[in-house]
Amino acid sequence: MAYRAMIFDLDGTLLNTLDDLATAANAALQRFGFPTHATEAYRRFVGDGSPVLIQRALPQERQDPAIRERCLKAFLEIYARSWDVRTRPYDGIPAMLDALSAENVKMAILSNKPHAMALEAVAKLLPHWHFEPLLGHRENVLRKPDPAGALEIARHLKLSPSDFIFLGDSGVDIKTARAAGMLAAGALWGFRSKEELQKAGADTLIARPRQILAFFK
Repeated sequence: MAYRAMIFDLDGTLLNTLDDLATAANAALQRFGFPTHATEAYRRFVGDGSPVLIQRALPQERQDPAIRERCLKAFLEIYARSWDVRTRPYDGIPAMLDALSAENVKMAILSNKPHAMALEAVAKLLPHWHFEPLLGHRENVLRKPDPAGALEIARHLKLSPSDFIFLGDSGVDIKTARAAGMLAAGALWGFRSKEELQKAGADTLIARPRQILAFFK
């Protein structure tokens, strides 16, 4: 089947944001005297939005809602001013986006990152490509793996969900794609494991970004 459009996850798929996320979260934990984590631990913490990231990073015995809210506010404040210290597109992403653009593939982004932060990150680090729409988390829309955002993109582009490939690096993305009726493609270069992607029901696994082009030939 020939597909007509792509939806990309952002963190862990287009952009390697792990170092800056970990640094900001650890700084927020330190502010309140909590233990920090190795950067690699944040591979398991990210993917479900900032509130869940903070919940996972906090000690189990300190899961009071008021503590979580203070740490979340500190994290968002710190991350807003330091998100781009080490964050960069993954190797091969610019070439993939160029090739998809040359094939006139429609491209969109759906992220659990706060909407304003997603817009800022794409404007600064992926400015040469057109993503329509570009959706981060908004208060009135459920986060992935709920398919609401993916289906909103399909309606906006006036395409059937079956016209889309959804590429993401986590089980959350795979579940979103499947719930929306889109081809679920797992990015093996991202934050989560091949096993997680397979368990979530990935239709295909992509080892290098340019491999996605085979679906548009």
